[in-house]
Amino acid sequence: MTRKLFSTALMGFALLLLMGAGADGSAAGNPVNQTDTDQIYCLVESDSQDELTARGTVVSAVTGTNALALAEDVDRQLTVNGEPVPSEVNRLHRNGTTYVALVPMAQCLDTQAKASWNASTQTVTITTSGLNLTATVGQKYLVANGRYLYLPEGVEVVDDRVTVPLSTLVEAFDAKLTWNAATGTAAVTRGSGAILSGNQYYNSNDLYWLSRVIYAESGNQSLEGKMAVGNVILNRVKSPIFPNTVEGVLSQKNQFTTYASGALSRCTPTESCIIAAKLVMDGGVVDEVKNALYFDSAASSWASRNRVYVATIGNHRFFA
Repeated sequence: MTRKLFSTALMGFALLLLMGAGADGSAAGNPVNQTDTDQIYCLVESDSQDELTARGTVVSAVTGTNALALAEDVDRQLTVNGEPVPSEVNRLHRNGTTYVALVPMAQCLDTQAKASWNASTQTVTITTSGLNLTATVGQKYLVANGRYLYLPEGVEVVDDRVTVPLSTLVEAFDAKLTWNAATGTAAVTRGSGAILSGNQYYNSNDLYWLSRVIYAESGNQSLEGKMAVGNVILNRVKSPIFPNTVEGVLSQKNQFTTYASGALSRCTPTESCIIAAKLVMDGGVVDEVKNALYFDSAASSWASRNRVYVATIGNHRFFA
């Protein structure tokens, strides 16, 4: 009751300020069309806006401060540099993962962050002085400075807010996340503000060969099917019993005949295969094959007779 009365008072105060300033009232319009991220809380177009969100938008337009924050409506279980985040970050915990509303959390990570919404593609774009980030509803990754960060559950909409895993967003902003299990509190510490660019991060030779073997082996399969093949290659690179480079793994005797024949070097991978390669190079793992070292599509392969079966994805069976 106290919060409602206080919020109502703030609403009235904001309207008085707007009238006194001779404002035309446009600042209280649909927050989807605003460019100031202080005013963008709901990024999904709808016929009606949440009352508290609309109230926060009006006060934000006048004072530059969110109404809920003024009312101390904050989430004290999630902090950035020691300060609790505003409630519109909409933190939720599901299946061991913490999710947050993308735009308000991005603004907590960088107060100068700007956001835009493309309704036709259902895409949010966040920009700062050093970061360009896009998130498309339903897509299973974020793109941050040309880096592809895997989201197994995809970009979601929760309570009319585009929502992503907190840990992935923190990574994109080059921040640090710590979790206190005893108190159930997550603490974020700001870093440089932007993840290293893809041009700087991805090894060009590894990307060349990985994208081609993914195309040759699983080009007609789902994103997870493509990634799973890439995971096997990179698992071998990490294993002491295989060569320690992608090309070395592919050129190993009696393993990938397409490399020996020259077929891999002649093929042109599709964009989806290049994306899958970047996802696994950036740490994306299909959980079912996280320890797999072999895959096949034949019922009587060497792996099926000598290795431990772990999963089937698309046309391939995977073995550890």
